This record gives sequence, C-alpha cells and structure tokens, in this order.
Amino acid sequence: MTGNSHDSSDSVYRIPDPAFSAMAFLFRIRDRLYPPENKVTRFGIKSGMTVVDYGCGPGGYLDSAARLAGPEGIVYAVDIHERAIESVSKRITKTGQHRIIPVLAEGYNSGLATGSADLVYALDMFHMVPDTASFLKELLRITKPDGILIIDDGHQPRDRTRQIITGSGLWDIISEEKAFLRCTPDIGMKKEGDSDVSSPSL
Repeated sequence: MTGNSHDSSDSVYRIPDPAFSAMAFLFRIRDRLYPPENKVTRFGIKSGMTVVDYGCGPGGYLDSAARLAGPEGIVYAVDIHERAIESVSKRITKTGQHRIIPVLAEGYNSGLATGSADLVYALDMFHMVPDTASFLKELLRITKPDGILIIDDGHQPRDRTRQIITGSGLWDIISEEKAFLRCTPDIGMKKEGDSDVSSPSL
C-alpha cells in the first residue's frame, strides 16, 4: 500500500509509550461508561463503505465502524504510533474482524490511495496536531469528492476547531453536533489537490 503525499514527519506529535498506555487505559474506562457505538452510529456509515479511522489510537471505535460498514465494507485504522497498530492488530485477532486493516502512517502521509474513503473520522486527537494544514490536506486527499469527514474538538474549544477547519480552505462544515462536526471537501480545492498528487495504489 503506497501513497505519494507530503513528508511532514518532523512536525508530527507522537506521544511517548507510557503516555499511550495511560491513554489506552483511560479510553477503556470511558468506553465502558460511554459505549463508542452511541457516537459512531451517528456518523452515517453505511454498508459497503470504505471508512478510515484516522488517529485510531487503541481502536475503541473500530468494531462499531466495522459492523456498520458490513461484510462488503472496509475500515482502515490509521495511526503514527506503533503501539496503536499493535493494539489494533491484537483486537483484530481477538474479534476476528478482518475487514479492519491497520495502517502505520509516516508523518502526515497515511499511504492510502487518493480518493478512496467514503467517510473519514478523526476523534480525540485534533488538539494534538501541530501542523493542522498538512493534516487536513491529507484527509482531503484520501476522501472521495462526495465523501464525509467527521472530526471532533479533542481538548480545545469548538471555536478553535471551527476556525482551523474553515481557515484551511479545504473543508466545508455542513453540520455540527455537540460531539463532532460533519464536513465535506471543498470541491475546488479537492480537484486542485488531486492534480498535485500521483495516483497511489492499495
């Protein structure tokens, strides 16, 4: 699986291993109190979709996404942290959910094919992204022209999230809920961005 995108690995924040372990533990507690499917079912994932969990972490949302995408769908679990990919791989072995494919990203290059995703969601992590322009550009690259981005605030104010997204000129916010924003690609920027990227293959 290859992708030809920008190499911005120097500006990517990768949390230390002990912090990842602590985060994974806290997420397990959170997921017991607030089941992930309660949020994921509101994304609009439909059977047969190609879905990307970008910044998947330990993978708490993946099983719900895979069930909604169904046997004809596929869910890519993308993260820059090796521990995240290890955690997702163990989850796949345990659940037998082989329509989930773990992907170790390099910087802001996911390696996924251009225009391959029907829906991308990025949760619990936007506040930690140092180079939001490169991040949003990569999400745009992998999303179909009529695709959807679901993104939440992380630990930052909604006004800040909204400012970054609209200021990028890459995405249009079409609706908001308390838990997340729903965005579509700016079609003009999508066409311009695609012309700058060589076609990768999965």
